[in-house]
Amino acid sequence: MQLFYHPEIAAEAKEATFPKDESKHIVKVLRKRTGDVLDITNGSGNFFKAEIISASPSNCRVKILEVTSEQPLPYHLHLAVAPTKLNDRFELFLEKATEIGISEISPIICDHSERKVIKEERYERIIQSAMKQSLKAHIPKLNEAQSFSDFLEAAKHFNGDRFIAHCEETNRFSLKQKLQPKRDVLILIGPEGDFSPSEIEQAIQAGFSPVMLGESRLRTETAAIVATHSVAFVNEV
Repeated sequence: MQLFYHPEIAAEAKEATFPKDESKHIVKVLRKRTGDVLDITNGSGNFFKAEIISASPSNCRVKILEVTSEQPLPYHLHLAVAPTKLNDRFELFLEKATEIGISEISPIICDHSERKVIKEERYERIIQSAMKQSLKAHIPKLNEAQSFSDFLEAAKHFNGDRFIAHCEETNRFSLKQKLQPKRDVLILIGPEGDFSPSEIEQAIQAGFSPVMLGESRLRTETAAIVATHSVAFVNEV
């Protein structure tokens, strides 16, 4: 099954038109023709079966034949992750976290961050591609990058369990021992040089519980993927 993404299709829509770039891909690259049926998601929980009624490479139009819905995750998982020095490692996290199941992603700039500028449009494309590849109907929300302190301020409004994963040899809990099913979760993952001691203290003062992800020292992107999978595993039926 090949899944297409069209974020502007409403659940009650009867027809839809793809933008020029996607129309060209459908008609010129994939050689789809009038009468062919496409599987589409709007990223907001709906799947559509749609028949092509105009196979124009600049204006591909479809007629909606069927609409189904996918239940959202039974939890809201928000990961705030420091972008890695090598961009492809952060992109690996985005891809795998989307495939596993995640609700929201916030790039955070920390004291030890070596990358302070992100490629938001590219990250969005990677998330979209991973959503389609894993046949999901819900696309994770990608927030703009912000400083660690600004994120902590905004996180005061998060109603759920809050954790900071770090490598300092201080009193920490195992994340798997603290997670509970069907609970909203916010987890902070630091940069290659880890969070600074002052950042860890700020997070604890802001209500974040310090946790560890195992005995091994993990790369940023690995830690983020492990955290994502840990939450998904706890919520498996």
